[in-house]
Amino acid sequence: MAYKINDECINCGACAAECPVSAITAGDDKHVIDADTCIECGACAGVCPVGAPQAE
Repeated sequence: MAYKINDECINCGACAAECPVSAITAGDDKHVIDADTCIECGACAGVCPVGAPQAE
């Protein structure tokens, strides 16, 4: 299942920079992962300072 960014996101952009398929974009309050593009690699979760990306 694709990753999803929870409300703990501080909108720092670390996850977007790390995503190998560019599935993460900045939203209004937090970054958002496109579930159709996500390859479930977990790279975003590995670099997030607050643990916001979670596997669904």
